[in-house]
Amino acid sequence: MARAKKDGVYLNVRIETPIYKKLQEVCEEAGQLKTTVVERALAAYFEEYDRKQEILRKHENDD
Repeated sequence: MARAKKDGVYLNVRIETPIYKKLQEVCEEAGQLKTTVVERALAAYFEEYDRKQEILRKHENDD
């Protein structure tokens, strides 16, 4: 049975070779697709970014 299609868009990026090689290693180790690893990495990055922005906003409001 085929997998259900994801609601998504294609992203074409150029990354440095050492980063790509590390991505390949992680994918092989984890048994995951590059898409999955990149999506999770971006989600974690955005979560951390949002957390830091919230801290900055609180500090701005305290002043």
